[in-house]
Formats: sequence, C-alpha cells, structure tokens
Amino acid sequence: MVSIKEIESFKDYGKCLAVSNGVIEAYVTIDIGPRIVRFGYVGGQNIMCSNRKAFGAKDDKEFTDFFGEGKKWENLGGHRIWISPESYPETYYPDLDPVDYEITEYGAVFTPKPETENGVAKSLEIKMDPDDTNMQVIMRVKNISENDKTFSVWGLTVSEVGGTLIVPMNTNDTGLLSNRIISVWPYTDMSNSRIYWGNKYVTLRQDQNEKKPIKLGFDLNCGTVYYCLNDEIFCKKYNTNHPNAAYPDGGCSFETYTCESMIEVESLNELKAVKPGEVSELTESWSLCKKPCEVDFKDDNSIDNLLSKI
Repeated sequence: MVSIKEIESFKDYGKCLAVSNGVIEAYVTIDIGPRIVRFGYVGGQNIMCSNRKAFGAKDDKEFTDFFGEGKKWENLGGHRIWISPESYPETYYPDLDPVDYEITEYGAVFTPKPETENGVAKSLEIKMDPDDTNMQVIMRVKNISENDKTFSVWGLTVSEVGGTLIVPMNTNDTGLLSNRIISVWPYTDMSNSRIYWGNKYVTLRQDQNEKKPIKLGFDLNCGTVYYCLNDEIFCKKYNTNHPNAAYPDGGCSFETYTCESMIEVESLNELKAVKPGEVSELTESWSLCKKPCEVDFKDDNSIDNLLSKI
C-alpha cells in the first residue's frame, strides 16, 4: 500500500510530499523545484544528494538579463527535469517557486509554473509499486511556444557522494563498424583514477577529495546503469532507440558528471522536433537492492559476479 502525505520541512528544502510503500520512500519538494530530494529504504540512507549548501547559485548579468532581476538558479541536488542541448542561461531555469501537485493512486504529479521564457512546460510524476523497491519517474515536457522546438528530455539524478557508478558497454556485433559512442567533455581527464575503462564495463567513482570534474556520455543500448553506495545498489532503467534515433551530445542517451560534491546519473530521450502543443516524455524505472557481495569496481569479472546476484 502506498501512503502519501505532505511534510512541513525536509532539511532546508521546505515543504515536501512524502511517498512510501513501507519499504522505500521518496520526498519531492513542493515549495521549490520540483526535485526528488530523497529516495531510499524507509529509515535508510538517501541515494539522492540533498546537501543544498554544496551548490552555489547562478545569477550573473547574462542570467538576470534573460530571466529578470532577482532571479537565480540553484542545482539543489536530487532529481530534476531538464532539456538538452544544454544552453546557458536558457536551460538553467530559476525553478525556486512553489509547485502544484495532484495525488494519484500510487504517487503524484508535480507541475511547476510554465517556463514562458523557454516556451516549455514541465511535469514530473512518480509511481511507486505497492510493496517492493520499484518506482517509476515520468518526465514530460510540453512545447507551449508557437513554433517547433527541437530538444531531448533530460533526467538528472544528482546522487550522494561516496559511491561508484557502473555503466555496461554495448555488446552488439557490428562487424567492421563501431558499436558504441563515448563522448568526453573538454575538462575530463580520461587517465584519472576515478575512471575504469574495462572491456565490458566503465565505472566512475565519486571522490570528495577530487575537485576537477569529469563528464562522460554513452549510447547505452541496454538503458541500464547501477550506482553502488555503501551496501546498496540503485538501478536506473530507461528505453532507448539506438541506433535508429538521434540523441544529444554526439548520440548519447546516458551521461554522467562528477565533482567533489556529487555524481549525476543522467538519461536522455530522443532528440527530435516537438510541435506546438505536443509533449515529449521520458520514463525512468528506479529500484533498490542490497549489495549481495563484495566487488572490485576495476575488474570486469568481479562486476559480472555482482550483477549476476541482483
């Protein structure tokens, strides 16, 4: 059974809607955002990064010229909806206003005010299974402008420090042609010890002592990644249409970014033209499990053994 209730405050995020089935729980901000600022076992660790003070605000002249005086954007942590391609200041919408919500049988739909400056309107829905560790996160972006807009819906899960991300590599046999795309951002040092380049997996370790950021993107055919944090594994799944569809950043449906304060686990849907009044939708399936065994994150066989047991 799924219980849903409004709570007065969570940390420094203000009012949130708490959704729980007695096994897992999720908190979604309603004073600002929306952001999913908590996801975890009831009473257990939080997979989401909820350290709001770790992120500085963006409110320079370019930003306020576009959105207005007094406006600012905060990362806030947690899971958010964005659109890609990333562009400053446009995609950094100052979503610090109250959020409307409608309770459903298994969760709720959260609707922030429309982004008239960008010509889009976003909504976030969560649906929690009644008695296990599964939850769906549905992100919808509607074109409210008068012209076609080309974008991809982008789900960014800003996750807690101290874990390691596992990204399975494509295994399809394409003969003389390439079978995977890996995008690398200019500030990324590919030799950094936080990254493991295996034959079957790439892993990325979050390290609070490493200030230089890393960002990588992949055309992830399987649409499945794992973030291992202490004794738990957070799994994110989403549908892909590789190689038949266009995706942002050279063809990436999955991207990750890490710095000293967090690691992002990001999915993207197809990059396509959305007509006025139409909606583009991205659905992620989230789940949690306990880590079944020890693992060496820089050894394919050890990772294989881990994943075979979950």
